[in-house]
Amino acid sequence: MDYNTFLDTITRRAPVPPEKAEPLTRATLETLAERLTRGEAEDLASELPKPLKEPLVSPTPEAEPFGLDEFINRVSRRAGVSPDEAREGVRAELSTLRDAVSDGEFRHVMSQLPRDFEALVGAPG
Repeated sequence: MDYNTFLDTITRRAPVPPEKAEPLTRATLETLAERLTRGEAEDLASELPKPLKEPLVSPTPEAEPFGLDEFINRVSRRAGVSPDEAREGVRAELSTLRDAVSDGEFRHVMSQLPRDFEALVGAPG
């Protein structure tokens, strides 16, 4: 999936204005990089288009242990959107990542996140 298709998919899946898709995408990936181990963030980045790789550069080798609510709050602050918009953006982002990367890679990412992330994303489809 190329960069523009990725952003178009986010725009279709999240009930946010199109101009918020890119800031939401960047904020979600930056927050994901904090939540994943550096190795997993690098593995995920390796399967994404170039503009999506940079936000996945992990600031530390270890994953920060925070849950879904803190994840949503960080995305909300970074993207300058409401927590509700951030939640919808994260949901759209994770479901788009599921479509954009290999099944194995997506499972590895989700295995490092609390179970409430799986409930947010829902079943493939």
